[in-house]
Amino acid sequence: MKGIQLLAITVFSAAFLSFTPEHRKLIIIDAGHGGSDIGANRNGIYEKNIVLNIGKEIQKLNSSQDKYEIILTRDSDTYNQLTDRTTLINRLNPELVISLHVNSSPDMESLQQGSEIYTQNTEASKNLAERISKKFNVQKIEEKNLHILRESKAPAILMELGFINNVKDLEYLTSEKGQKEVAQKFADVFNEYTE
Repeated sequence: MKGIQLLAITVFSAAFLSFTPEHRKLIIIDAGHGGSDIGANRNGIYEKNIVLNIGKEIQKLNSSQDKYEIILTRDSDTYNQLTDRTTLINRLNPELVISLHVNSSPDMESLQQGSEIYTQNTEASKNLAERISKKFNVQKIEEKNLHILRESKAPAILMELGFINNVKDLEYLTSEKGQKEVAQKFADVFNEYTE
């Protein structure tokens, strides 16, 4: 099965790259979790769905410009192994990688609110995190040894967009308005980053 998945990634990569204009930079959005891996959840609302919806919104919002191409590591409710995701990332050699997640705390109702960013141990990753933090209500930026960060050769960050067990964060991240605003903030960062 793993061989088939890697073959599919290879075919996808080759097909995609043959149709991408040379002047366009690639940006990969990794919507965390998927399939049976639901991630954080609250009252039947799953992290995997929130981040996929936001990833698709980012891709849709950026479809009309020609500076960069947004690629999703998943575009449906499926689970791809972390190794498959980083294999795809490294094969496509993007300008940058954003892994989207939603946080949770042990409390039933969290007083913690806002986003957090985890970086690689590289200046490029930390610079990307700083740029993003200027657009979002970021509570902390911290270097962390996570697979998607450790194994991605491109500058990458993992962003917790908010807390699923904080009422305000949850309402915002599940609303159409909130998801469009998050997508627009990323679009603004990408436009600045790729200038």
